[in-house]
Amino acid sequence: MSQIAGEVKDFAQKAKNKKLQPSDWEGSTFTISNLGMFGIDEFTAIINPPDACILAIGAIQQVPVVKNGAIVPGNIMKLTLSCDHRVVDGATGASFLQTLKGLLEEPLRMLV
Repeated sequence: MSQIAGEVKDFAQKAKNKKLQPSDWEGSTFTISNLGMFGIDEFTAIINPPDACILAIGAIQQVPVVKNGAIVPGNIMKLTLSCDHRVVDGATGASFLQTLKGLLEEPLRMLV
């Protein structure tokens, strides 16, 4: 996780400085597109060939949720996964989202 975080930070800095090169994004199979940081609740991202999938991440919203029978404040974030069905079956994509949801709801599971 720390290695990924470091690489993301480096790429983000390159992007801010307009120093990204094609070699920085070529050869990928999965892309993450985050418009949540701009307040966008949800969107559908378009796959960049030759990627197999792209995950669109929306803003985190605080909304009322039911927890243990009581209405309490909760954080909701919408994710949309676009898959190239020639490469990734829809059921596999759904399983990925289900796993991701579980990890985001219980982040300590990523450390175990």
